[in-house]
Amino acid sequence: MKILHAIADLDRSKGGPAVACLGLAELMARNGHRVRVVATDRGFASEERDLAPGVEIEVFPGSWPAFFGTSWPLRKRLADAVREADVVHLHSLYLFHDWVCAHYCWRHGKPYIIEPHGTLDPYIYARHRWRKSVVDVLFQNRVLERAAGLHYTAAEEWRLARTRARNLRGAIVPIGIDLRQFDALPPRSALRDRFPAAGDRKVVLFLGRLSRKKGVDIVIEAFAEVARERDDIVLIIAGPDDGVRQEAEALIRERGLLARSLVPGMLGGRDKLALLAGSYVFLLPSQSENFGISVVEAAACAIPVVISEQVNIWRDFSDAKAGLTAPPNAQAFAAHLRYLLDNPAAATELGRRGAALVRSRFDWNALGRDYEAMYAQAARDGRLPVLE
Repeated sequence: MKILHAIADLDRSKGGPAVACLGLAELMARNGHRVRVVATDRGFASEERDLAPGVEIEVFPGSWPAFFGTSWPLRKRLADAVREADVVHLHSLYLFHDWVCAHYCWRHGKPYIIEPHGTLDPYIYARHRWRKSVVDVLFQNRVLERAAGLHYTAAEEWRLARTRARNLRGAIVPIGIDLRQFDALPPRSALRDRFPAAGDRKVVLFLGRLSRKKGVDIVIEAFAEVARERDDIVLIIAGPDDGVRQEAEALIRERGLLARSLVPGMLGGRDKLALLAGSYVFLLPSQSENFGISVVEAAACAIPVVISEQVNIWRDFSDAKAGLTAPPNAQAFAAHLRYLLDNPAAATELGRRGAALVRSRFDWNALGRDYEAMYAQAARDGRLPVLE
């Protein structure tokens, strides 16, 4: 098959959509399909071109207004790229490429699948609702209604999106990770070498964008509550700033945690692996989380994970007894953190189950047939099955 992905940008530092799009493109190319990814050049790293043979990435300069992901050169290219594709995959909603790509799909009779990436979650759906309402009327409602179906990465995402999707057809297939990167993890001592200030203390880790919805303040408050009772823990908050780093650092000062906290910014490569391999527990108390790639990466390293019930894969971890879940508040997270610190054998077993879940459920290679079936049905029938 010839598969076209259209996405606003390929900036991995922003997480979800770019990471999922590139991982899926590489997977399908490895399985013998021809894959093209078309995006703006915002945040694009040239090394992203070195994916599997069969993936062609084309990026174009942005235009005004930037918040809409506008690019008139991208529009011109999509006119031909859509015509050459067997099936089109649109990433996210309310953006320039959705309007343009859907328009050309209608013109050329090409089926398209929409991956909302959480934009239909009530928490995200309500943000900038007045502006989105205008876009709904202009094109977004029609784009949803005329799609072959929607791609959801968790059953919970479909449950939350159902009343807003305007389309009951779709497929539920998780995002995967490349488990090969976790085959040879650095020794636990590598984290201490990278962050000597951590010393011999147990590392409580937050890894992700420092945004309001991620609950960074909840992590700090939960850590502060437990840290009053013991001096053998240290907090590391790692990830790119998305508007709350100054607030987080101010809260750390207010709670008297300066000597027990590190905020190193975004980490990648071996530094990121050292952080994951050497941490004791991972916390993610998001108010809204479409999938949670960082959760899966942490679990792959056998770190016990504590996540909120707003992370859409929380049921996977809860049902498999592979992680602890809680409402996104400091008291609940502090209670789970305290339990894992007081019960190291239980923490180790939780980490073991998490790693087993990731290998059985979230390995890209194991997901290939499901994605191929989704694309093949859309290309053949022009529609996906109705979801229950």
